[in-house]
Amino acid sequence: MPRRRSASSSSSTAPRNRTPQPVRVRRRTFGDFVKAFLAFVALLVLLVGVPLALAMTAGWPFPDTFEPMEWLRQDISVQTFLGILTFVVWLAWAQFTACVLVEMKAALSGVGVPGRVPGAGPSQLLARQLVAALLLVGATAASFTPGLSQLGQGLDGNQRPTVAAAQQTPGFFAQQQEQAAGAAAALAEQASHAEAASGSSARQEGDTKFYRIQPPEGRHHDSLWEIAERHLGDGRRYKEIFELNKDRTQPDGSKLSEASLIRPGWIMEMPGDARGGDLVEMPDEAPQVSPEVQQQIHDYARTGQGGDHAQGGGGSGAAQVSVPEQRPAPDPGHAGHQQQPDRQHATPAQESSSFGLPEALLAAPLLAAGLLGALGHRRRQALWQSAFGGVGGRRGMEPPTPTGDAQDAQDALLVGADPEGVRLLDRSLRGLAADLAAESRPLPTVYAAWLSNGDLHLQLAQPSGKPPAPWQLGQDQTFWMLAKDDAGRYEDADTAAPYPGLVSLGTMDDSRLLLNLEAVPGIVSLSGSEADRAAVFASVAAELATNGWSDRMTITLVGFGEDLTPLAPNRLRHLDDIEALIETMEAETRQRRGALGAAGHDSVLTGRTGPAQHTRWAPHLVLLAAEPSAEDAVTLAELAADASRLGIGYLVGTDSGDLPGAAWEMEITGEGKLLAPLLGLELDAQLLPAAQQRAVVELFVDADPDRGPDGPANTPPFLVDISEQGRPAVYARLVGPYEIIGLDSPDDERSALLHEALALLLLHREGVHPRVLSSALWPRGVTDDVREALIERLRSWLGTDPDGTPRLGTDATGRLTLAKSVVSDLDVLRSLYHEATQGRGVDSRAVRGRLLTDALVLVRGPLLADRPEGRYRWLTHEIVDAQLPLLVADTGLALSAFHMEKNRAPKAIEAIEAALRTAPADERLWNELLRATHALDDPARLTALAADLVARSGARGLPPRTEALLDELLPAWRDAVAAAG
Repeated sequence: MPRRRSASSSSSTAPRNRTPQPVRVRRRTFGDFVKAFLAFVALLVLLVGVPLALAMTAGWPFPDTFEPMEWLRQDISVQTFLGILTFVVWLAWAQFTACVLVEMKAALSGVGVPGRVPGAGPSQLLARQLVAALLLVGATAASFTPGLSQLGQGLDGNQRPTVAAAQQTPGFFAQQQEQAAGAAAALAEQASHAEAASGSSARQEGDTKFYRIQPPEGRHHDSLWEIAERHLGDGRRYKEIFELNKDRTQPDGSKLSEASLIRPGWIMEMPGDARGGDLVEMPDEAPQVSPEVQQQIHDYARTGQGGDHAQGGGGSGAAQVSVPEQRPAPDPGHAGHQQQPDRQHATPAQESSSFGLPEALLAAPLLAAGLLGALGHRRRQALWQSAFGGVGGRRGMEPPTPTGDAQDAQDALLVGADPEGVRLLDRSLRGLAADLAAESRPLPTVYAAWLSNGDLHLQLAQPSGKPPAPWQLGQDQTFWMLAKDDAGRYEDADTAAPYPGLVSLGTMDDSRLLLNLEAVPGIVSLSGSEADRAAVFASVAAELATNGWSDRMTITLVGFGEDLTPLAPNRLRHLDDIEALIETMEAETRQRRGALGAAGHDSVLTGRTGPAQHTRWAPHLVLLAAEPSAEDAVTLAELAADASRLGIGYLVGTDSGDLPGAAWEMEITGEGKLLAPLLGLELDAQLLPAAQQRAVVELFVDADPDRGPDGPANTPPFLVDISEQGRPAVYARLVGPYEIIGLDSPDDERSALLHEALALLLLHREGVHPRVLSSALWPRGVTDDVREALIERLRSWLGTDPDGTPRLGTDATGRLTLAKSVVSDLDVLRSLYHEATQGRGVDSRAVRGRLLTDALVLVRGPLLADRPEGRYRWLTHEIVDAQLPLLVADTGLALSAFHMEKNRAPKAIEAIEAALRTAPADERLWNELLRATHALDDPARLTALAADLVARSGARGLPPRTEALLDELLPAWRDAVAAAG
């Protein structure tokens, strides 16, 4: 069965409409019939009359006998020349006849472009025109060659359908191929060819304009964005210029392949509405340029006439899976509201270079978001455990700074992650479950989810009626669709995750497929080389272990992945062999069957929509990398026969591709394609190769709070000179409202962007990858030229040190770094605390007190307290929001202890209260405040403080340590608080 392949199309960023558009057929006129009759007469004369006339007057072209030596001895006469001329005429007739046959075959079949007869350019063109005129009154004329199809058909609107769009096959298991849909797809494809050809001709005949890339002026280099901004009025229209000129030969012999890579002297064809005076040059009206440049423009114009600029697209075969339809392209009039293209579907022009970052992580937004969230949680856990555990020498510690491959992996996670997509997916699924529960309807069985341009499509096992609003029916009864804008209406719902077994497998066209492993009616088999299979298994395991749309689950890894367990020790477990797996799964299968029966549920889905007893229905997903023996395969098939009802899924590797009991069979190729021919799938697979797997695991291992005495030290990564001689050139205040001292304010339009970029660099003194910077400032994606322009503006704004060194530099790895003369108050705060507790303050009490007091004075509130709404979203990926309160609390506790040594309880209380303004949830500060207040020997004040703590704790009650401390300091505190309340 043929695999589904998508037709190539223009790279417009607007979503493509997958539904074939109706074809308008022009009515035949009397002139058409006259042309057809004349064409018939001409063909009759040329195909029949010419050979008959030649045969009657000059005879057949071939001699009666074959005697080459005798021919050479004959004298050259007029008769000889006539014979040669006759042979040439016969040859020309034969060539023309072949052209007619080729054109007739293509016209009658209605498929593809006619083949070319060698050396028959003019003859074939004449044959094509005659055949077209003859068939113009027939039914086949509408599907003739691209050069003539515009005479009989056109497309409604401006959308370009694809071959796959013609198929509306419902469900994963549809086994029929719709012939009518296939014909519509072929017709729509040829119509798109006609539209492209017609558009190309119109551009060449109309008022075509060209622009010549200008040489750089100083540090400024020309870019497609700025060209579009100057001459089209909108920098986002750079993609139109890119598409018009992609892969066309430039005067220097090279070609435009990436939107960010253009060279001075290149020529760009511009859209018809381009404006801009002298810089936009016409081929025939460019007196301001030299004749050489005029000739270059003329030569370049010819490359757009179907030569190396021609774009074709097509596909064959019927799709076996219904890929969700795309919504129509947005109204161009509203384009200004779309700030940046969606990062999940960023084009190569938008993200043209990975700068050495792992492509596998960049191309996996949901996996990257899950890993990044789990890593942040692990690091916060390590910080809190270090602080509250009282481990000597680790209080206030700094998290480790990754290096090498681990640093590249972390940067790739930051760039590739799509936390907003994960949040929308999670809220949408939980919201659907809550809506169905409110209507007393069961959850439908979902085989897969498609994320397409922000819209969510659920592919159901069978029709399940009309979905609850705002969900809608999709392209058929087995699709439920939720538009991206409607998904934003959902908020966090207190309900179980309905489909925690969804996991990303890869992308097809603009859609990302998530397969619901626990819903598969049997085993999912994966064949391919061992290394390729391992990359798929690692990706599946990592995403299941860290995804944000599940509550609880068990993931059993068999024969691989023991090193993956640090990602989620509570979810991932490893078994060495299949015997242990079978023993475990036989017991669990029996237990789940009994539990479902006792609860009166048909499947885990009905259990998840009931009362809050859903934790027992968490999925168990088994990933078996090595092919089982024939006997074990049969046993697994028997266990998997009822697995989907029980919430158990099996993904099993195989070398042969023939596994007993496999319901769905997939194959991973060496080119990274995930194939499932019976399902009609051909995906760009989501992979986690061994190198990236090791790097990701290293990040988690380094962040493990239980690493022991060899864990990270508490020395800050960047210490500043806190003496009078160490006064910085640029000083930024981040702890509290954001202020900058030492720099002139940039222009208002870009001020917020430059301030945000500087804040990110100040919080990462180890350096920031350019891609990380751009993804932080433009989460939905941005082009390379815009990013580079911002970096240049930032470099110019920061200026240089007195020795001429730029304050914004680049290290050996290409990461952006700040000079030591650019300092933040957070850097000073860290340095003061470090010097007080591990430096000069250790041996001098006076120095320690002064340093701690100076440090606490710097604290004016939370980090970047007045940041604008909608900006600094990258802070959610940072742990500085956990570091700063701990650092402030440690400083307050140290200064309080300093004063308590001299029985200065009021001063100690003052220090603690100052720290509480930034770290109000730190239990250590409240406990120390209770001790200092008790030292005042004022029971009424201590009782008031206890009452305040009880009120703050709410229904949760006081923490056990605080409650025990009150029992020690104020034994009757319960009665006193009750009386005071």
